[in-house]
Order: sequence, then structure tokens, then C-alpha cells
Amino acid sequence: MAVIGAEIGLPHRAAGAKLAPMTADFIVRPARPADARTLAELRWTFKQEDYEGQSPAPARHLEEAEHWIRDRLSDGRWLAWVTETGGEICGHVYLCLVERMPEPYEDNNPVGYVTNFFVMPSQRNKGAGSALLDALKQHSRSAGLEGLIVWPSERSTPLYQRSGFQPPEELLELPLDT
Repeated sequence: MAVIGAEIGLPHRAAGAKLAPMTADFIVRPARPADARTLAELRWTFKQEDYEGQSPAPARHLEEAEHWIRDRLSDGRWLAWVTETGGEICGHVYLCLVERMPEPYEDNNPVGYVTNFFVMPSQRNKGAGSALLDALKQHSRSAGLEGLIVWPSERSTPLYQRSGFQPPEELLELPLDT
């Protein structure tokens, strides 16, 4: 059984759990600035999964990522949720609020950009990923966000779709080569 937000103690059964029975107990809670080092280490692990070639030295990345994460969680520019099992963080998802220009005829609520969604391989298919997305969606609805956008990986697309994400009808993308 998962618990979303230790401070509110809501029991949670992840959507799709009948397809992937939960075998581990875990909690989902908002990430704190104090989690920055662990989150930086998990990001390193996450990015190594699909990386081919010689990896850069992790020390520089870990230091840079730790400061970046701590700063953004501290000032509220970014939000994140983590899942813990056995007292250890084993997954995370991030949300960046994208402001919209004021509209004269409708609300200009921000849009949420969902990114950096990762669950340790040992905790996959147990409901942790669904629970993370449920916590993010619950917050986004209560905060009045207009909607959520994500650029999913091939592996994560089915999970996002089971969670209610759909391909957009009116979105264009222009990748800029750097």
C-alpha cells in the first residue's frame, strides 16, 4: 500500500495496480530541499540507463545537480514528489509551472511541465510510478493548473497514457539544434 504525502496520510492504491500488483510498501511525499543530494544521485542513475558511450565523471554532475535541485525546490520554481520504501527514496517526478500571458476573456492558469520521472528498476511495476503521477495530478488539480504536458520516453508512454495523458491535438514542436 502506498501513502501519498506522509503529512496527510491518505491511503492510495495506484491506478492500474490490478495489472501490476503492489508487493512493496511505499509512501509518496513532496520532495524537500534536504533531498537534493539523493535526487541528484538518482538523476545520475536515471540518465545512465539509456546513455551509450563514455560517461562523464559523476562528481561534477552530482554537485551541479544537487545545487540546482536544492535551489529550485527552496524557491518553489520547481516542485517534485518522491516515493520511499524502507526509508529510502526510490523514485521521483518533477513539475515546473509555466506561466501564461494574461488573457482578457479567460483564466490564465499556468501549465505544468512534467519531467524527470524515474523509479528504480527494483521498484518498477509495483505501483510506485502510478502513485507518483497521482500525487502530481492531485496537486495540479488543486492548484488550478490549466493542464500538464510531458515529453515521454518510449518506455514511460504507456504509464502516462494509463494515467490519463493523451496525445495533443494542437501542439507543435521545433527542436533547435545547438
